[in-house]
Amino acid sequence: MIEAISAAMLAMGLAATPQATDAEIATKKQSTTNASAEIPKIVIYHLEGRRSERIIWLMEELDLPYELKFVRGNLMASMMQIRALGHGMPMAPTVVYGDDIIVESGAIIDTILARHAPGKLVPPLSSRAYPHHVKWMHYAEGSLAARLFSDYRAWRVKPPTKRSMLVDSENVVQYSEDYLKENKWFGGSEFSAADIMMEWPLNVAFKLNLVNADQFPNIQEWQKRIKARPAYMRMRSIATPDGIIGALPPVKHPPSDSRATTLPSAGSSN
Repeated sequence: MIEAISAAMLAMGLAATPQATDAEIATKKQSTTNASAEIPKIVIYHLEGRRSERIIWLMEELDLPYELKFVRGNLMASMMQIRALGHGMPMAPTVVYGDDIIVESGAIIDTILARHAPGKLVPPLSSRAYPHHVKWMHYAEGSLAARLFSDYRAWRVKPPTKRSMLVDSENVVQYSEDYLKENKWFGGSEFSAADIMMEWPLNVAFKLNLVNADQFPNIQEWQKRIKARPAYMRMRSIATPDGIIGALPPVKHPPSDSRATTLPSAGSSN
């Protein structure tokens, strides 16, 4: 039964939980805001160490009020809270925004910024940095996280001996590394919501050993800047009060200098 639960949660980028506590956390932040539109009640449904921490971080950066729901130390119980909402896509983050239920980190972030923090955490529309900011907002899930978890699942089933000639985890992380050679943040010279989106999958790439972290010094320096932000530190204490629970086991990645020279055959994990 435990293996069945783990497999189901792995399909969502999750893992089975350790021994749970009974306390449900419902944290409210009260603050004043200069938002351009009156902010509705925002309830963030959260799983510890998962993508939903992005929304907590966003709200901390903006100092906007929110309520947080999760069952501390129990991923499955937290997931059941999301399922109890009865909408068609139970996933984290799920945000109850007034009378609406919203999923997808990027959509939630874009909505909150556009309505309640115009001009914040986004480069000026006419700036050179703006299209890159938008690119990284989408790249974080569309290319980076998608490739990382595709490789992770395949490599758990059949550990590879060499890297694919096609795009793999190392390629998608290297593309991020190359941008940070010339730019301090994924929004250019200033921190932006793109950095909030990119932090989680790049952290996953290192934690799950999908790439050799030592090959990416620019990303490591960027991570140090991220961790020094007061809002990030507040988010971490709120979102992962006991550290990362139910962490997925790391894999053994293939060497960087082992690129295949032919396309993989059908069914191959290479």
